[in-house]
Amino acid sequence: MASTSEIKAHIKSIRDTKKITGAMELIASAKLTKAKAELDATRPYFNALAGEIKRIFRTSARVESRYFYPDEEETHNLNGTYASLVITADKGLAGAYNQNVEKEAEKMLSNHADTKLFVVGECGRQYFSRRGIKTEKTFLYTAQNPTMERAREIADILLELFDSGQAEKILITYTDMQSGADPTVKTTRLLPFHHSQFAKKGEKTVDESFEFEPSVSAVLNNVIKSYVSGFIYSALVDSFCSEQNARMSAMNSAGSSADKLLGELTKEYNAQRQAAITREITEITAGARALKRQKEKK
Repeated sequence: MASTSEIKAHIKSIRDTKKITGAMELIASAKLTKAKAELDATRPYFNALAGEIKRIFRTSARVESRYFYPDEEETHNLNGTYASLVITADKGLAGAYNQNVEKEAEKMLSNHADTKLFVVGECGRQYFSRRGIKTEKTFLYTAQNPTMERAREIADILLELFDSGQAEKILITYTDMQSGADPTVKTTRLLPFHHSQFAKKGEKTVDESFEFEPSVSAVLNNVIKSYVSGFIYSALVDSFCSEQNARMSAMNSAGSSADKLLGELTKEYNAQRQAAITREITEITAGARALKRQKEKK
């Protein structure tokens, strides 16, 4: 059984740790608020890009582009090399956030082994390195500081692979915070698109006459680069928000566990202190009785 001094030192250590977890929870909350505001500020631009792509499909019934399947009903044998962007965090202490992304990435690799991995986040880099899984490139410091510039850098690398034919499909594994209260990990095909993602089936073609210079495909291909960058940026910020949300939950749970442990230790400390006081009183009483007997014998 631990002594009262050891229990007291343990209580002090837990209280100090609780202060740290409380501060980390507040920091995560502030970062989450800031990241959401930045995403909300840029989202309308990329929604407008998607709207313009939709307008192109409604204007031109048949659009040829290497970034699109010609028709959703047509079958395509895309069994070549894939390129996959996996977004993790640079730091731990975020509950199961990183583990969920890593498991989803391993599931994707088991379904298609011929995949080139591009990893965002130090946690993901270390995870794949420990398991001997090769990564083509790791983007350092991007997870903790998602910016449009970094998103464009990643998009340029992935698009170069796709345009040169080195990758037949581009995938992205990230944590989506838009789907509901609880963030979910998903793997999404980034390229090639289906027309149905922008043009609804059965939607009428617009009769307005638009001129596209130098061509519809050229305009579409140029817009797609910005759209892909925007999608990656959105995924980076979504993942960052999910990471901060997971860290807030983890630190809150740690604080609750610390309170519970403090209650148990305080109870044990008080019981031992009371036992020590009772023992001292008993010893003093016994000594007084012994002295009284000695006096009576004399």
